[in-house]
Amino acid sequence: MNTLLIGYDLNKTGQDYDSLIEAIKSDGTWWHHLDSTWLVKTSQTATAVRDQLQRHIDANDELLVVDITGDAAAWYGFNEKANIWLKDNL
Repeated sequence: MNTLLIGYDLNKTGQDYDSLIEAIKSDGTWWHHLDSTWLVKTSQTATAVRDQLQRHIDANDELLVVDITGDAAAWYGFNEKANIWLKDNL
């Protein structure tokens, strides 16, 4: 399994986040604690997820998908539920 970091900026006012969010949630076990940043545990590659999500954004939007699988992670300021998810999935 891969752990992917997904970040996006939808740059046009009034855009529909719902279809993008549903597509992200459908990729696997997910964590969402920051506004437009998600962590997803999935069997898909970063490229495959990017290609899937790209259909849900406009040409002027930005999308970043990075494979962060591994044991190098650090964080601060999250609640206990978030800490547990991060410890268990990163």
